[in-house]
Amino acid sequence: MTHQFVLVLDFGGQYNQLIARRVRECGVYCEVHPYSTPLEKIKEMNPIGIIFTGGPNSVYDENSPKVDPAIFEMGVPILGLCYGCQLTAQLLGGSVKSAPNKEFGKTETRFNNQSKVFGNLPESGITWMSHNDYVDAMPTGFTSVAQTDDCPVAAMENAERKIYCFQYHPEVNHTENGIKMIRNFLFEVCGAKGDWSMGDYAKTAVENIRKQVGNGKVLLALSGGVDSSVVAKLLEKAVGSQLTCIFVDHGLMRKNEGDEVEAVFAGGPVNFVRVNAGERFLAKLAGVTEPEKKRKIIGEEFIRVFEEEGKKIGKVDFLAQGTIYPDVIESGAGDAAVIKSHHNVGGLPDYVDFKEIVEPLRLLFKDEVRALGKELGLPDYLVWRQPFPGPGLAIRVIGEITEEKLSILRDADWIFRDEIAKAGLDRDINQYFAVLTNMRSVGVMGDGRTYDYTLALRGVTTTDFMTANWARIPYEVLEKASSRIINEVSGINRIVYDITSKPPATIEWE
Repeated sequence: MTHQFVLVLDFGGQYNQLIARRVRECGVYCEVHPYSTPLEKIKEMNPIGIIFTGGPNSVYDENSPKVDPAIFEMGVPILGLCYGCQLTAQLLGGSVKSAPNKEFGKTETRFNNQSKVFGNLPESGITWMSHNDYVDAMPTGFTSVAQTDDCPVAAMENAERKIYCFQYHPEVNHTENGIKMIRNFLFEVCGAKGDWSMGDYAKTAVENIRKQVGNGKVLLALSGGVDSSVVAKLLEKAVGSQLTCIFVDHGLMRKNEGDEVEAVFAGGPVNFVRVNAGERFLAKLAGVTEPEKKRKIIGEEFIRVFEEEGKKIGKVDFLAQGTIYPDVIESGAGDAAVIKSHHNVGGLPDYVDFKEIVEPLRLLFKDEVRALGKELGLPDYLVWRQPFPGPGLAIRVIGEITEEKLSILRDADWIFRDEIAKAGLDRDINQYFAVLTNMRSVGVMGDGRTYDYTLALRGVTTTDFMTANWARIPYEVLEKASSRIINEVSGINRIVYDITSKPPATIEWE
């Protein structure tokens, strides 16, 4: 890779992905690697800067994660954050102790803006603290360049050696000017040029795909979601007719989505196969009400359909997947905790007999995948498509799945999404959808009694989908959506809005 490169060493902190995203937002390419990465490998990467993340451990514990102290002799600028700050202090001869006063949350902090990392920034502001320990004594050659009332070393530096440390988290939105501090480190200390752009990535990805695939045939299970759609478009540009996309329409998609996917990919250079298997999936789901059983049936049936269609194509050399960077990081690196395992990380699925896998999005975050989709010319309705679970509407229809229920939910969900878009909230709310509950209630319509379904609306804001807050959608938008759904969709006479965050709830109802 010809871009300048920043290495993020992960010590198990909860913000490791966010740090990498912030660096890339500054136009500088970076990757997250485990703290245990050998020094020789780090030297081979040739980073222009290294960032140590936070972590849950105390540096003075015997089994706490460490790095080879020789990393400080490489002459590469280093930025230590939270645990990374304390580790740097300890390894270079300073002292870290349990703090007499712990700091958590928003904290008023004073800065020496003569420091390069605080240049052109205010002399005070709010930082986001999260620590039990603190730097009790700095290593030789270091000076304190930020303080709080309870933390005399909120930031320290050895400008000569280009080593900087923050006790707080500049990567989170709660820290005022935090991204500017990261930017100062990148551009003023590391000498970054900001040469990372999605246009360059697209060209590089196309070249790499051509080198990997050669004259081979590629198969992609196209779901119609953002990730698989961007992979399909990238492969289309790289290898054209060597790609076959199998789009299994299980009859559980949102309104018009199957046709929208077909409109983008059918009739082009790729071989596009749409399998309308809705009746087959509904037959398998008949009488099933338990959520996990629904998921298992749909997953297994999808594999069977995909297998059958794949055999019709003949020999295929490569399987393409929409694995993205959070999938890779969350599936565990080194001693970092496995947040959740992902089915498309770690090799070929056991039911596919291909020699190699193609994962061109493996190093991209979700927002970068969307930017790549725009770069490749995908329409907005695909690039900004709402996250959608693999089992589709089957887990948004509570209880037994029927075509009638699916039809009701499709129409209601479409109206809700339409009103969110008309209100200009579609980029502000990270996920929003409707759920058809299995509860019926009494209503009055046209002077007559009704006994119809209750529909739940759900909207959340989140950065990582691991935690989420319920979205504060304006009442007038909810009122308009509710009025339209009641008047335009038969079978619903009551609408509720879900105001539960995650945790304790999940984002989906099932």
